[in-house]
Amino acid sequence: MVSGAESYATTAQADTYFSNIGTTPWAALTTAEKEQALRRATNFMKQTFRSRWNGYRKTATQALDWPRTECPRPDELYGESTEAWIEDTVVPVEVREACIELAYRAASGNLLEDLGRAVASESVSGAVAVSYVNGGSRQTTYEAVNRLLAPLLKASGGIPMARA
Repeated sequence: MVSGAESYATTAQADTYFSNIGTTPWAALTTAEKEQALRRATNFMKQTFRSRWNGYRKTATQALDWPRTECPRPDELYGESTEAWIEDTVVPVEVREACIELAYRAASGNLLEDLGRAVASESVSGAVAVSYVNGGSRQTTYEAVNRLLAPLLKASGGIPMARA
């Protein structure tokens, strides 16, 4: 655990991940661009999931939300044995891969945009008329990230959603 950590994944881990799944545009980025994208992805994860992770931060001084204590292992039944918990010295592979997936998206734009009301329609013929969407979200949903992280999040009565 690094007290000044800025990312859940390293550029080397991201390079290997994208190489293994055949995502070639990542390789064209400079090391600095990759590091910046990984930091933006980690910041997004902190803002989105901080209050929703299972377990507790291992120390009050750690920079990131992981590692954590008392976080149930997604593939184990709840129990009292230590094997039922994710080790409190690691960042789970799901967190690392979610960060890497988000970094790829962050390399080409913002993950969190300032939002106004979603416009349903506009017309300009004599008078200007604007119609807004009721209850609609303009935020992007990162479904691959949602599915990776779902087992590590507290139950909230529905499917956890990461939105940008």
